[in-house]
Amino acid sequence: MADGAPNQRVDMARALRDAGFTALLAFALFLPLIGFQTVTNIRNDLILTTRWPLLFAIVAVVGAGRLAFSLVFEPWLKQRTLRPVAAAPAGWRAVFAKWFTPFAIGFVIVYPPLVIALNGFGGAVKWIDNFGIQILIYVMLGWGLNIVVGLAGLLDLGYVAFYAVGAYSYALLAKTFGLEFWVLLPLAGILSSFWGILLGFPVLRLRGDYLAIVTLAFGEIIRIVIINWVDLTNGYAGISGIPRPTLFGIPFNADDNGFAAVFGLEFSPLYRVIFLYYVILALALLTAFVTVRLRRLPVGRAWEALREDEIACRSLGINTTNTKLTAFAMGAMFAGFAGSFFATRQGFISPESFTFLESATILSIVVLGGMGSQIGVAIAAIAMIGGTEIMRELDFLKQIFGPTFDPTQYRMLLFGFAMVLIMIWRPRGLIATREPSVFLKERKSISADRINEGHG
Repeated sequence: MADGAPNQRVDMARALRDAGFTALLAFALFLPLIGFQTVTNIRNDLILTTRWPLLFAIVAVVGAGRLAFSLVFEPWLKQRTLRPVAAAPAGWRAVFAKWFTPFAIGFVIVYPPLVIALNGFGGAVKWIDNFGIQILIYVMLGWGLNIVVGLAGLLDLGYVAFYAVGAYSYALLAKTFGLEFWVLLPLAGILSSFWGILLGFPVLRLRGDYLAIVTLAFGEIIRIVIINWVDLTNGYAGISGIPRPTLFGIPFNADDNGFAAVFGLEFSPLYRVIFLYYVILALALLTAFVTVRLRRLPVGRAWEALREDEIACRSLGINTTNTKLTAFAMGAMFAGFAGSFFATRQGFISPESFTFLESATILSIVVLGGMGSQIGVAIAAIAMIGGTEIMRELDFLKQIFGPTFDPTQYRMLLFGFAMVLIMIWRPRGLIATREPSVFLKERKSISADRINEGHG
């Protein structure tokens, strides 16, 4: 014990020193961002105010977090790396893995009735629309990008371009030709898939950082074209009055031929929200089903072979050109489906909805969830999108930091902080194991220690 005491004092001193340095760095970083604020008074003059309590509270949280990491989490991470790799998963993990997917599917199916039972018709719209539909859109986008990044190993920073192509294709064709949503949905996916193939041809010889730069440029090119082709896209003003989907020709409005009147119900906007929820749920489940089936086919195994080693993939006789093009086409198709749904749900689209931040968010969902993992991507989408939306409900924090405190302004700050924690705790994502597409005699999960860093 006597020998261990000096080491403990040294560790404590180092932890305090690191915490103090981190707090000082946080103070210098947040001083211009949070400590000072510009406001306009009644004479329309711009004046500078200070928010010292909020600044010192954030600095104290950062310092305490660094101290807790040095004293608790860092030793735990070191011990965790020294543990022997388990030959088989624990019993509770096996049960969890077996029943989690059926339970999750059942929960999302009964989510609208459950929310209505808890909040009533008036309060259920927010929880079904802002949380349920919004999260499912990003789950679908994450699963689509997971084909390109997680399965094929092709880093795509311009995925939002296909999302925009699907949205604008639906909006323009619906307003010009008056076609229904169910007719334009597959057409928007086909057009997005076509643009995915067009992107795939120039990047056939690129990988890694070079591929990321080209896909990023492609996404910006699409956005700039949307902004400047005013005659077609209406530029920054966007496209409004996009037709809404109907239930076998029955619109969700207050007219005599509307959904409520046809079924003898009192009119409520909740009916349309519930209908849209189940539409995006069906599209998301279709995306997951097709992805799982494709992984078991030769094209899916070719994607995974391409991700692991392109040179070895070519030596086995696999056509890497077709493999890359199919990955881009399939991922873009699902983004087109999600874009067409986004357009009909909003009724209005503009270039501001398809910025690089959207691509970064979708890519973050794939990486944090675990590249190649369907369940991991879904969990990451729930945590990221649901977590940022729940910030709108934290009005009680105004009682702590003052009436001018707006929690929504710090969503991205907390999002970045959470990403850092996840990368420290689970550097390969939330789901670090991967089920093999093909197996010999017995199916076994691949341990995270046997997966190369950066490959899932």
